[in-house]
Amino acid sequence: MSLSRFATRLAAASVLTGLAFVGSVQAADPVVVRAGYIPVLGAAQAFVIDNQGWDLQNGFDLQLKQFDSGPNAIQAVASGTLDAYIAGVAPVVVARGKGVGIRVVASTAVEELVVAAGPDLAKTGGSPAQAIEALSKKLGRPLKLATQPAGSVPNTFLQYWLWEVAKVDKQYVELVPQGIDATQQALLVGAVDGAIIREPALTIITGRNPDVKVLAYGQDILKNQPGNVIALTDDFTSKHPDIAQKLVELTAKATDVLKKDKKVAVAAIEAAIGKGLVPAAIIEQALSSPAVKFNTDPASILKETALVQDYQVKLGTVKEATPVEQIFDLSYYQKLKK
Repeated sequence: MSLSRFATRLAAASVLTGLAFVGSVQAADPVVVRAGYIPVLGAAQAFVIDNQGWDLQNGFDLQLKQFDSGPNAIQAVASGTLDAYIAGVAPVVVARGKGVGIRVVASTAVEELVVAAGPDLAKTGGSPAQAIEALSKKLGRPLKLATQPAGSVPNTFLQYWLWEVAKVDKQYVELVPQGIDATQQALLVGAVDGAIIREPALTIITGRNPDVKVLAYGQDILKNQPGNVIALTDDFTSKHPDIAQKLVELTAKATDVLKKDKKVAVAAIEAAIGKGLVPAAIIEQALSSPAVKFNTDPASILKETALVQDYQVKLGTVKEATPVEQIFDLSYYQKLKK
């Protein structure tokens, strides 16, 4: 727990102690918000809110639990063990298609994902399609590209880039679905030939092995590529619309901090996903990466999310398309803008 969050809890406890002496006054406990997140910079707004104690100051307790992929987090939402989901938009689309009551209330980042090539692929000449084909033929096997599980944003966009943008022949590629940490390690040790990753993994990997190169940044895969979002369950928003509003407002506030106050941003991210293993200097460097573009307005990714959903239908991870407006609740952000 950060010092600022500890201080906030201590102050809250002091207030409660004082109120105990006033028989006619009862202090309400903060509303617990059980939130699942993935360890990427696109979730950094939640880290700032938690680290600075803004949640407790505004009547709720944001309890963060880490997951290794969006699909795993959305399973926890479907089972009723999470109120909030802070990860890629694609699993929310899948969940809504299956009747799970959850909707996006805020975006957090766009164009996060990059396709990274291992050293052998990076030094193979030609276009990405030509390089993948040439190395595959040289090795006598399909190239192994690491990604997250089916239905995730990384899996969806890796396939979109491979088949629709780069026009790679499917016979030369084998997708290797795994968690975020496993993907990072696999690329570092050469167990795969490439991967689709986000920050801070990109900065960590290229820092340890400069021979790993970026084949495509987010805008090369899809301009305004939708990434991490904050989604809340219908059950939670029906019971606590005021807390939902505060969470969206604090997310926008945290976005401003991430863009303007690197010291606070680095401290919050280090506490959440660095855990003493990722130096502050690496986190600060990652915050300046082309793969980090914070954006809070959910309306700004509606068109691209519709495209994602259509492609998920094509891949078979979504049975049929849902009107994209039903996947979002724009009212909280619209109220904030007013």
